[in-house]
Amino acid sequence: MKETKVSCSEISSLNLPEGWSCIKTEGPGPFVTRAILRHPKGTQVNWDSRDHRKHYNLLDRGNKSAWWAPGAIGWWIGILFAFGSICFAAGAAPGYVDWVGNQIDGMTFFIGSIFFTTAAFSQYIETVNTRQTPKGLLLNEKKRFFTWEPRRIDWLASVVQLIGTLFFNISTFYALNSTLTIQQINHHVWGPDVYGSVCFLIASGLVWMEVGHSLFSWKIGNLSWQIALLNLLGSIAFGVSAIAAFVLPLTGQPINLTLVNLGTFTGGICFFIGAVLLLPERTHPD
Repeated sequence: MKETKVSCSEISSLNLPEGWSCIKTEGPGPFVTRAILRHPKGTQVNWDSRDHRKHYNLLDRGNKSAWWAPGAIGWWIGILFAFGSICFAAGAAPGYVDWVGNQIDGMTFFIGSIFFTTAAFSQYIETVNTRQTPKGLLLNEKKRFFTWEPRRIDWLASVVQLIGTLFFNISTFYALNSTLTIQQINHHVWGPDVYGSVCFLIASGLVWMEVGHSLFSWKIGNLSWQIALLNLLGSIAFGVSAIAAFVLPLTGQPINLTLVNLGTFTGGICFFIGAVLLLPERTHPD
């Protein structure tokens, strides 16, 4: 940890009341993801970026049930990501395209991308509505729709992931057009797919560092760490799939169709498990 000499100004997501101070902060690079705060009465309060966002949010009006809490935005994020992941895994599953046909298969991916975008936007809204005061104070705070907080690692991750889902929207939408030329496929389908996969990889990497508070960590028993690992693995799988999907002009076929389907299916499964784990994480003891 690094000593903070004057204040907690490095923690841009917190607005500490008068009398509060910061003892220590920790985080990867320029980001602060964990800190020890001092109450005016002298007691110490631990602050963790992800824990604070998931358990101390202005938009969590749900009950304490992990599996049914439609009043909590964190619950909706998990549900929406889970449905989107199912669509991507199903679309790439062996035999699915032969069963439903190319058009329905393409529509499955497009619908999945819409679920992803809705979930990612909800995740951004959750991030900007994290309470800016330490736990226990419950001061009145206004709900927010947009903020500019590039010093927050979770804010950056949510924005980058949202942009990635928009690229997937474009890619899967154009893929519905069966009349595209090879050049058009690579430009309108493959290109956005690669950009979206890169965004997912960057966002997952940021979340991985947020949870582990460093570039490398091993917290196998930690639920948030498990989710971050699954999403990182899923993003890597999506990236492999995207690269292998480039259509070769000479053959008119992807570089490796097996890797395309395997990467998408594996990524979808990883994202699905991670999304399901988001539900108990919301109610998991912090």
